[in-house]
Formats: sequence, structure tokens, C-alpha cells
Amino acid sequence: MLPPDTSGVQLSSDEVARFARHLILPEVGMEGQKRLKAASVLCVGTGGLGSPLLLYLAAAGVGRLGIVDFDVVDHSNLQRQVIHGTSWVGKPKIESAKARILEINPHCQVDLYETALTSENALEIIRPYDLVCDGTDNFPTRYLVNDACVLLGKPNVYGSIFRFEGQATVFNLDAESPNYRDLFPEPPPPGMVPSCAEGGVVGVLPGIIGVIQATEAVKIITGIGTTLSGRLLLFDALKMSFRELKLRPSPERPVIEKLIDYQEFCGVGGSAPGQEEAGAVASVGVVELKALLDGDTSGLVLIDVRNPPEVEIAAIPGATLIPLDQIESGSAIERVRELVAGKQLYVHCKLGGRSAKALIALRRHGIEGVNVTGGIDAWSQEVDPSVPRY
Repeated sequence: MLPPDTSGVQLSSDEVARFARHLILPEVGMEGQKRLKAASVLCVGTGGLGSPLLLYLAAAGVGRLGIVDFDVVDHSNLQRQVIHGTSWVGKPKIESAKARILEINPHCQVDLYETALTSENALEIIRPYDLVCDGTDNFPTRYLVNDACVLLGKPNVYGSIFRFEGQATVFNLDAESPNYRDLFPEPPPPGMVPSCAEGGVVGVLPGIIGVIQATEAVKIITGIGTTLSGRLLLFDALKMSFRELKLRPSPERPVIEKLIDYQEFCGVGGSAPGQEEAGAVASVGVVELKALLDGDTSGLVLIDVRNPPEVEIAAIPGATLIPLDQIESGSAIERVRELVAGKQLYVHCKLGGRSAKALIALRRHGIEGVNVTGGIDAWSQEVDPSVPRY
């Protein structure tokens, strides 16, 4: 249970009516609702996880919510980021979130931080809050949030999602609790774990995991029930199954003494999403590729390494589909070799990350090629706007 001081905290008649279904729960009651009103929660990210988190924490009566995000609402967000609406497309996510929160609970104080969380500002931003909910989708920020929470002694309610699977737990609940470095002592190699933009995510999944995170936050604030501290909850939406793994502090985990350069720690060097490995191969821009395709194409071959469902959405004319997994497994190497014989190979995907990985894999078989920077997303923006973005 957190230490919010409820002395002097009162519920108005409107709040009593609003939170009546909480007040009649013996486990919550008036004191628990006052604790919620006195509590402050920082949510890092207002995307798939942050959306249900913020909605339900506001509805539960948390008195102060902080939001960290610097992105704007995009049409592709609306399939899962339910705090935002169509009228907010192109506008800051934090402003959209605040407007919706105040519609749900006008008694909530909403603090906005339209910035990326960094080693320079994380401690200052996190310090005033009782706990942090991690709604991020990248390893550098997850390590940053974890380490800042450890240094400040703040509980960290964690969730992550990918395709049809999600996980949730509570880190750093007390001095004996595990933290994120007990789950992932070292970050995976750059590009090893695809982003949701590359791999996809079923829209309801972040709602489920985000609501679990919100539930844990409410329990921590009110001191009821048993939290997920020490337990990693795994959810499979296709099987509709939950299972748990024990999570214990590792005696070998490093002592966190300060915040570091997390981009460097995770090996991404500040690269744009999907571009972590692009620097390892030769590259060409989409405008230059278009010029090549408009000329004599007898001496070149263009391979698309995305998955078949992506090609149904959008495609570059003349590209041959060979999914990345077939290249990495080796099953398509001979086919690629036959296509490339005596020709210049160009490879594209959605953003440029998977195509770079494909070229690195092909190089091990003696096949060289050129990566298309920005992939079909850049093609849509710079060459042919009629090609749908996704």
C-alpha cells in the first residue's frame, strides 16, 4: 500500500455518487476511495496500453494522472488506442488523452509532459508520483523507466504486447521485489524483436493487458488483494489462456546507481524505428528506386520481404514476394540466387528494418544487395501517395 496521506481528503456529493460502486465494496470503502483520490500515477505512453490504463485509472478516481508522450494521433492508432478519436488525428496524443480523461472524471488533475522520457529528465518527471505505469513499446525506454523507478523507490506496473500475446507484472514494489532487469538482464539484439508496426497486434489485446495494469495500480494504491509482484502473467488471446511464471530477484543483476545512455545500452543508437540494422548494408532511397524502375529493369530485381497479408494492403509494382522468415531459414536462398543471377538486387519491407536483416542473412550465402531506405512506407509518402499506408 502506498503512503498517500488521506487526512483532509474529502469526497464531494458528486464524487460519492460517481464512485458509489466502489464505496459499497468492503475492500475499498470510503478510505480506499480517499486513497485513490490522494494518489498520483504517471503513465509513460498513451498508445495501446496507455489508453485503457488512463481511462480506467481516471474512472476509478485516481486524483492525479501524469502523461508522458510526444507523438500525435494517427489513423493507424485508432484500431487499439481507444482513448483517442478520429477528430484528434494529427493532434498531440497527450491533449487527446487529457480531454477524454476529464470527460470521464472532471475531478482528476492531469499533468502533461509532451517530451520523450530521457536520462536527463526521467528522475525529475517521475519523482512527484506514487507509482509508474509503463505503457511503452521499446526496450531503451523500458530499461530507463525501470532504472529510474529503482533509484526513486517507485513501483513500476509493467505490460507488453505483440500480435496475440501479452504479459504483465509489477516491478520494484518494495526493496525485495524483482525489477525489469530480472526479466531481461540484457536487451535483445537490435531488430530481433519486431515492433507492432512490423508484426501487428490484435486491437483488443492492449485493452486486456492495460486493464490488468490498471487493476494492479488500484490494488497497490488501496492495499487490497495480492499483486503480480514476483509473478509474470502471460496471456494468449488465441487460446484465451493465462499462465504464470515465478519471477525472483537475481543475485547477479547489476546495482543501479545512475541512469545511463539507454539507446547505446540497447544497441539502437537513436535509430528510427525499423532502421536499427540499416546502416550495416548499402542503401538507396525510394525516389532513386523509382527512377531505376522507370528505366531498363532487365538488370535489376526487387524483392519484397514482408508477409503476404501486408502485400494485400499495398505493394510496389514489379516486386517479388519472398518473406523474411524464408530467407532466414534458408529455404528461399536458392530461389533468390536464381532471381539475382547477373542482376542487381534491391530489397524492401515496410520501413527498412526487415529488408536490412534479409540482406545480412543473404550476405552469409554470398548474395549482395541494396536496401530500400524507408521501405514501402517511404514509397507511399515520397513516390506514390495512392499506395495505402498501414
